[in-house]
Amino acid sequence: MDIFLADDGFRIAGLPLHPLLVHATVVLTPLTALAVALAAVWSAARRRLGWAPPVAAAVVAGLVPITVLAGQNLASIVGYSPAILQHEALGLMLSPWTIALLITAIAAAWWDRMRPRLRREHPTTARILGLLVPTAAVVAAAGTIVVTVLTGDAGARIVWGWV
Repeated sequence: MDIFLADDGFRIAGLPLHPLLVHATVVLTPLTALAVALAAVWSAARRRLGWAPPVAAAVVAGLVPITVLAGQNLASIVGYSPAILQHEALGLMLSPWTIALLITAIAAAWWDRMRPRLRREHPTTARILGLLVPTAAVVAAAGTIVVTVLTGDAGARIVWGWV
């Protein structure tokens, strides 16, 4: 199975790469966002999930720009329309959200490890971080899910002719 940049865009086994990557992105991104939010606010989930949320968030933060790049290549082949431009704009908005998700996933994992020490040595800082880290993770997760759904909906409308 060859992945390469041909004259007509990214392809894998002769198929455009964007539609193939989209399926992974649409499934992994919301699942990762839910895992990050759960791990940030629920200690039982945090213990069970371990480092999976930050690792998955890193994968998603890398997958989204590749999907966008493959989509831009596909759009250059099929041509741009207002619907494709809207879909592309939404896809570009997803990258900052996935970066925020990665940062908050790392922050939640760090906070989990540092919480006992900070509670002893800096109780006020611990209280502030105890509110800030989970809140930021939930906001990043919610934003990531919303933009993923909007982007996917815009793409599906193009593919299925619902524009």
